[in-house]
Amino acid sequence: MGVLAREVEENMSRLDGTLASVLAERYTTNAARVRELAAPLTDKQFWQRPFPYGNSFGHLVLHLTGNLNYYIGAQIAKTGYVRDRPREFSDPNPPSKEEALRRFDEAVALVQQTIRAQAPDDWSREYSGVGTTAQNRLDMIMQCAAHMQHHIGQMIYLGYQWQQTGTNPK
Repeated sequence: MGVLAREVEENMSRLDGTLASVLAERYTTNAARVRELAAPLTDKQFWQRPFPYGNSFGHLVLHLTGNLNYYIGAQIAKTGYVRDRPREFSDPNPPSKEEALRRFDEAVALVQQTIRAQAPDDWSREYSGVGTTAQNRLDMIMQCAAHMQHHIGQMIYLGYQWQQTGTNPK
């Protein structure tokens, strides 16, 4: 192998390591923010909708858990997860707040493990999944991180609403 080829290979290896590290850290940061926003909510508030429209904080957590388990777990890591998306928003017997957050943490850990398991060529491997336009694994992992951040914005607003109505549990 020539010097130039070796240098290109070393640079690609460093880029792959940096990419995996940055992506895994983004999921850590997002998960920590979800936990931080959930902390002041009682179990009842976690599942209650403060508006006649929209979702509860808890149902958003179930939705993010299902999203990660399907798009990254089932489609990339091949976990066999089967998603029931409508139930994520309407589960009449949801788990406790802590159980929902534990499952969410497990999904985030699976995503991080999957990210770290990708070889340099895996990032550009073809991707397909129901309801997405992602063409490759990197695109899907980025879309899921952005999706989390979108719903974190909604969670921030839900927490703000609890504070404004004077029902903040603090």
